[in-house]
Amino acid sequence: MTQQHPSLALNDGRSIPQLGLGVWRTPADATAQAVKAALAAGYRHIDTAAIYGNEAGVGEGLRTSGVAREEVFITTKLWNAEQGLDSTLRAFDASMQLLGLDVLDLYLIHWPNPSRDLYVDTWRAFVRLQSEGRVRSIGVSNFEPEHIDRLVQETGAKPVLNQIELHPRFQQRRLREYHAANGIATQAWSPLGQGQLLEDAGIEAIAARHGKTPAQVVVRWHIEVGNVVIPKSVNPGRIAENADVFDFALDAQDMAAIAQLDQAEGRIGPNPLTAAF
Repeated sequence: MTQQHPSLALNDGRSIPQLGLGVWRTPADATAQAVKAALAAGYRHIDTAAIYGNEAGVGEGLRTSGVAREEVFITTKLWNAEQGLDSTLRAFDASMQLLGLDVLDLYLIHWPNPSRDLYVDTWRAFVRLQSEGRVRSIGVSNFEPEHIDRLVQETGAKPVLNQIELHPRFQQRRLREYHAANGIATQAWSPLGQGQLLEDAGIEAIAARHGKTPAQVVVRWHIEVGNVVIPKSVNPGRIAENADVFDFALDAQDMAAIAQLDQAEGRIGPNPLTAAF
C-alpha cells in the first residue's frame, strides 16, 4: 500500500507534491517505465525538461500507468535556445505535443542565461500561457534573486517556485531565505549531490541509526527543511526506496550534523550568474 505524499502550497493558490521523480539523464527509451514505476510506488509528481529529450516518454508512462491524469503533477522546462516571446510559445506547443497533454501543471524557465537577456520576454510568454489556461503554474529554475526581482518589477508576476541545485554539500541558505521571504517554493535538483553524498560517513551513520539508506536520509532532510525534492532513478526498487521516507524523522542532532556538510564551494553544476549555453 502506497503512502500519500505531502504537498506544499504555492503562491498562486495551487499546491505541488513535495516528492517527485526527476528524469534528468534518463534515456528516452527507459523513461516511460521509470515513470510507471514511480506512479506505482505512490509518486504523483514527475519533473522533466525539453532538453532532456524524454518528454514523450513521460507522456507515455503517464498514459499507460493506469493513474488518472488529474492525479499527477507534471513539470517541464523551456530550454535556453528557445527563450524569447514567440519562440517560447512555439517551444511550449512542441513540449505539450510530446507530453500528450492539454494542460501543464508547471512550466519553468530552465536557466536565466543573463548574457542573452531574454528571460523577461520569456516570462511574458509564460504569463500569457497561464492566462490562456494552458499552464496552471509558472516558475523558474536556476534563477538568482536579482533575476526574480526583475521579473516581478517588469511584469508584476511572481514565480511560484525556483528549482535550484541544492543538496547537503550546497545548501543554498541565502537563496532559500530569499524564497521564504517572498513566498516562493524551493525545489532541489541533484538532491543527492549526484550520488556523492551517499558514501559520506556522517550520512551513513545517521542512516544506520534510523535503519534507513543514505539516500533516504538525504531525501528526508530535504522534506524536513521544506524543499520540493526530485531524486532521479530508473531502478524500480530504488524509486520505491526513495519514496519510503515518511515513517521516520531526523532529530536535532541529525539536522545539525547535516548542516555541517555545507560547503561554499559545494556547487556541482554551472553557476547561474555566468552560465551561457
